[in-house]
Amino acid sequence: MSVDLTGFLGVALLAYLVPGPDFLVIVRAAARRATLGRAAALGAQTGLCVHMCAAALGLSALAAGSALAFTAVRLAGAAYLAYLGVRVLLDGRRGGGGHDASAAAAEDAHEPGRDADAPADAAPGSRRDSFVQGFMTNVLNPKAALFFLSVLPQFTRHGGSPAEEVFLLGGLDIAVGVVYWLLLVRVAARLRSLLSRPAWRLRWERTTGWLFIAVGVGVAAAE
Repeated sequence: MSVDLTGFLGVALLAYLVPGPDFLVIVRAAARRATLGRAAALGAQTGLCVHMCAAALGLSALAAGSALAFTAVRLAGAAYLAYLGVRVLLDGRRGGGGHDASAAAAEDAHEPGRDADAPADAAPGSRRDSFVQGFMTNVLNPKAALFFLSVLPQFTRHGGSPAEEVFLLGGLDIAVGVVYWLLLVRVAARLRSLLSRPAWRLRWERTTGWLFIAVGVGVAAAE
């Protein structure tokens, strides 16, 4: 098996640097609490594992070859992004900033390992909730599937098993993403002090909410 690793790593990094749905989910989560950002990043990369396995098994090619199936995935992804946007706007209107501030203080005081808070981990604003948002946003993103179908094959030299090449390059892509997202989380987490002010929190929630909706509309309108 022979692949162009250097070229692929450059393209993969460039793809991560272009903001998309995953970027919005992770930055918003990290701005609330760093652990939420890491959970969202883990969810996004887990979703990427789904795309990688689907491409290796040939399922992505089947979906892409079916206009109905591909359109269904695209519209589901658009609907989910719009749902997240509406949810963010409603959270901002309800004044979710105070809840986040108290939760952040509690988390800072108990990290690592908040066993006492485990039952609340499924609540909105929890790590599980952030993981699910990252996972669903990535799994329902048709561009992620197309990356494995159109971009990734350009860096293989067809010297071995196509599935092995998909897993090798896909694994590298996921590893690059893990490093990039963790660095982004560290940067975005610094917004927390600014967003502790109710006025700034409200503006942030409104902006990110409408961005989610706008990206969802863009995904739905894309051919």
